[in-house]
Amino acid sequence: MADLQIHQVTGTIGARISGIDIAKPLDDDTVAAVRAALNEHKALVFDDVDLDDEGQQAFARQFGDLTTAHPTVSAVDDAPNVLPVDSERGRANHWHTDVTFVLNPPQASTLRSITIPPYGGETLIANAAAAYRDLPEPLRALADTLWAEHTNDYDYAVPDEQIDEEQAAQRSQFTSIKYRTAHPVVRVHPLTGERGLFIGGFAQRIVGLSVGESRKILDLLQAYVTRPENILRWRWSPNQLVLFDNRITQHYAIDNYDGLPRRLHRVTVAGDVPVGIEGKESYSIAGDASHYTPVAA
Repeated sequence: MADLQIHQVTGTIGARISGIDIAKPLDDDTVAAVRAALNEHKALVFDDVDLDDEGQQAFARQFGDLTTAHPTVSAVDDAPNVLPVDSERGRANHWHTDVTFVLNPPQASTLRSITIPPYGGETLIANAAAAYRDLPEPLRALADTLWAEHTNDYDYAVPDEQIDEEQAAQRSQFTSIKYRTAHPVVRVHPLTGERGLFIGGFAQRIVGLSVGESRKILDLLQAYVTRPENILRWRWSPNQLVLFDNRITQHYAIDNYDGLPRRLHRVTVAGDVPVGIEGKESYSIAGDASHYTPVAA
């Protein structure tokens, strides 16, 4: 195994990984060590990576089959598994877990820096397992019983009256296939057995409650996810790659760079169907995502 070194970034989430060259194929022991570090730290940062789109896909593929770029949004030209996270295509400055509106969201996401603004543009990543552990016992007991409907068909970023024609077209594309999926509010991680709050921006309604009632409960639980103690605030540098566990984190791209160019490339690893604490799997209500992702075993 390569001389992998792990440097913890905060007490709750995040580690920098050194001693390996992720531009080259990793042996099985090294892949297992990276996976173990991801299980523990939830988000891993690799500095000074020498990767192009093909190399990023090759690295991510060592952790499982890849999804296509997105269920509805177009990929990078000639790279159907690569999503451009580009400020010119919109700013996803809201807390979310990637693509939770489908039955089996990605298990892991990789982001690689392409164009970085001279200031701002950080990515926040939150540990949803720490958030669950932080819940007072009565709230934890309530959360354990809840299911939430996740959908891409809602006003998730900007009110209608504030968007221009280009933004309206982007929103139309994002919702061109409408998805609705019910997931457990408390998800059991398939590798570690940890429980984490599985909510975020696409969670719009608690099953059995009104939208108004749901919003109050979701906001209350979300406040534990976004406690500063549970967050890694990552300031990007050139040639970095961040790998994070999409099953037990949320993230937020901060729009604090005055409209300057910012571009990352995202490649995601296909995930399993979420399972709640009673062993019940998520279920699809609307929308077929089979063109987007296989289901991981």
